[in-house]
Amino acid sequence: MYTHVVGPHINSIPPQFAEVEVSMSATSVVSIAKSSLSWSIIFSILMILAGVAAIAMPPVAGLAVNIVIAWLLLFSAAMHLVFAWHTRTVGAAVWEVLLGLVYALISIYLLAQPVAGLVALTLALAIYLFLEAVLEFTAWGFLRRLPGAGWLLFDGVVTLILAVMIWRTWPLSTEWVIGTLVGFSMLFSGTSRLMLSLSARQLVPRSA
Repeated sequence: MYTHVVGPHINSIPPQFAEVEVSMSATSVVSIAKSSLSWSIIFSILMILAGVAAIAMPPVAGLAVNIVIAWLLLFSAAMHLVFAWHTRTVGAAVWEVLLGLVYALISIYLLAQPVAGLVALTLALAIYLFLEAVLEFTAWGFLRRLPGAGWLLFDGVVTLILAVMIWRTWPLSTEWVIGTLVGFSMLFSGTSRLMLSLSARQLVPRSA
């Protein structure tokens, strides 16, 4: 006579295997955090180096910013035209086409007249840096209790000062001001993010 008995805990996981699974999961999370922080540190160092290069060669940096923005606007114009092609409503399609044409004309002007384009970009840069300073202050407000968050406040103050400096010197000395101020902005932004990343790295467990 054969009797088939099924134990009540046949599908349960032994405690030692559960502990190993939790340990492996924690190790994976720590490894991902360390990898992300490492890339953040590398990106911060590259920002610092780019800022130093821009300060050393402001006219070249200014023209480079002009060209980059022109190509970004040209790409945006192409995307608006593509969206207009796929839009089903007439009003939305006309709006996308108009935006695409405006962006295309601005990008062509910046590429054809890079020096004159710097004058307009200088004012636009002042507005951008002002908005960046507002975002930095907002981020510091949410993260002020974390170690190294004071660097965000410092970055916001410096960025706001740069925005005011650009506005006060516009349109005089446009060719060198835009490159120099962008370089300082990148330098301080990279430094603040580097300090914040290094502070956050100390909170990650060393054992992984």
